[in-house]
Amino acid sequence: MIDDLIERMKKGDKRAVARLITLVENDEEKAKEIIRKIYPMTGNAYIVGVTGPPGAGKSTLLDKLIKEARKEGLVVGVIAVDPTSPFTGGALLGDRIRMQRHSTDPGVFIRSMATRGSLGGLAKATGDAIKVLDAYGCDVIFVETVGVGQIEVDIVKTADTVVLVTVPGLGDDVQAIKAGLMEIADIFVVNKADREGTEATIFELELTLDLEADKWRERGWRPPIVETVATTGKGIGELWEAIKRHMEFMKTSGKIEEKRRLRAEEEIKTIVSGWIARRVEDAIKRGELSKVVESVVRRETDPYSAADLITRTLLEVV
Repeated sequence: MIDDLIERMKKGDKRAVARLITLVENDEEKAKEIIRKIYPMTGNAYIVGVTGPPGAGKSTLLDKLIKEARKEGLVVGVIAVDPTSPFTGGALLGDRIRMQRHSTDPGVFIRSMATRGSLGGLAKATGDAIKVLDAYGCDVIFVETVGVGQIEVDIVKTADTVVLVTVPGLGDDVQAIKAGLMEIADIFVVNKADREGTEATIFELELTLDLEADKWRERGWRPPIVETVATTGKGIGELWEAIKRHMEFMKTSGKIEEKRRLRAEEEIKTIVSGWIARRVEDAIKRGELSKVVESVVRRETDPYSAADLITRTLLEVV
């Protein structure tokens, strides 16, 4: 079945792409098989992360950016991540509503994903879904994060360019700066720039960037600030040009290889830590670690020593 889906995907079958993404979301063993088979076909897409607080207009902004990319004949993939309800386990997955005019465009593939409890603004399977869209032949893949505010930092491990969207009057600009979101952004967008308070927001961002002037000079890239009104399209062209400039900077400076190497390291660490966590959990459920747990309860062994013993035992098994 998987081989058939991959062959259909290579021929441009969107339904096969959707089915492959569903499999990597829901079935870990099939996800492994899929990624093993398509991985040689990946590495060609450029990934743009779009993050920022709820209500900043990220989805509307993306709708306009898709149009800009399509004007240049680029094949576009979009992954929009929505939060999962802790009560019902469901997710609205409504971002596609704002981008529905692109649904019939053969050069655009839009997929909504639920976080399913993952923190950091991204779904656990986002990385694998990106690989499927990359293998499908997307030139650029936009990843829109949940919009949970101060923990939206996982996107920097996923995207080649990170666009941070804010709006005047949210009152969270200083909080975002304190939380370190300033550190992950390659481009700042002040959306809804027709609102009162736009100049103050831009001033605050510029001031913060000025305080880190030495760091930007060392990196070779100072994040630009772009004013947009996504509902009218104002500033969208300028934002797309800023994204392309950063893309060119990443490629010519060699930083894209550096970033992708770090991404590979993080991905391997995540897979290994997940593997260990699942096996420890399974062993505890089967009662295989009851003696170790009891020794910690009786204060005969500390938790760190117990964890070290379990980890070494698991690695020896491998």
